[in-house]
Amino acid sequence: MRLVIVSGLSGSGKSVALHMLEDLDYYCVDNIPAGLLPMFISHTVRSQEPTYGSTAVGVDARNRPTEIASVPKLVDELKRSGVGCEVLFLRADEDILLKRYSETRRRHPLSHDGTGLIDAIRQERNLLQPIADAADLVIDTSRTSVHELRELIRQRVAGRTEGRLSILFESFAYRQGVPDDADFVFDVRSLPNPYWEPGLARMTGRDPAVAEYLERHPVVAKMFADIVGFLEHWIPEFVRTNRSYLTIAIGCTGGQHRSVYLVERLAEHFAKRYALVHARHQVVGDASKR
Repeated sequence: MRLVIVSGLSGSGKSVALHMLEDLDYYCVDNIPAGLLPMFISHTVRSQEPTYGSTAVGVDARNRPTEIASVPKLVDELKRSGVGCEVLFLRADEDILLKRYSETRRRHPLSHDGTGLIDAIRQERNLLQPIADAADLVIDTSRTSVHELRELIRQRVAGRTEGRLSILFESFAYRQGVPDDADFVFDVRSLPNPYWEPGLARMTGRDPAVAEYLERHPVVAKMFADIVGFLEHWIPEFVRTNRSYLTIAIGCTGGQHRSVYLVERLAEHFAKRYALVHARHQVVGDASKR
C-alpha cells in the first residue's frame, strides 16, 4: 500500500500533480481537511482494499494551523507502522505565482477579508511550512511547464518503487537563480565555456561538438571525477537511511553547455549502479529517464 500526500502553494501545480497521479491509477482525493486524514487513511490505505493500493490526497492551506502542524507527526507514525507514506510539496517563486494568478484571474484561497494577493501568498507559505519541512520531495515549478511537471510526477513519484532511491540530476542557469529543490548544488562556472568558441554558442552540452570541446580540457575531467567521488561516497548513506528522493543540481552561467554536459555524464555513470536515475535540463528542456 502506498500513500502520497500532495501539498504546496496555490498556483504551483498541486492540481496538475494530483491529476497526473489519478491518470496513473492512483485513488485521489483533493482538499481533504487535515484533521480527517487519520479517519480517511483507516478507511482507505489501511483497509487493504486493492482500490486503495495507491492513494494520493491533497492537503492545502484551507486548514487550521494546528491541523496542518499535525501532518508531519501523522506521516512519521504511518512510516513507523509500515505504511509506505511520502509527502510531495510543490512551490514556486513569489513573482511567478503573482504572474500565474494575473494570467488566470483566479482568486487565491486565502485572499479574503481584504487580504491582498501578495499577503495571501506569504500567509500560505508560512501556514504550510511544517508540511514543506517534512516533505520527502520538493519540486520547484517556477520554470517548469505543465508537461514537464506531469513527466516529473510520472518518473519520480509514480515510477519510484518502495525502498528505492530516485535520483535526479538537473542542470540550471545561475542567471535564473539556484533551484530551491536541490539537495546538492555544484557550481561549474569555473570550467572553460563553449559559448565563446566559434560555432558552439547555439549548441548544448548534448551536442558531440560541445562534448569534444570540453573533453579537451583536463579540468573538466577533474571536475567530473571530483563530483563522482563525492556522490559515490554519500549516495549509499542516503540509501542506508531509506531516503526516497535525491536531487543534484549542476549550474553554469547559461545552463546550456557545461552543466548540461556534466548532468548527462553523471546520469549515465550512476544509472549503471542505481535503477532510478533521471536527467533534467531547466534551460534546454527534456526530462529523460536513464
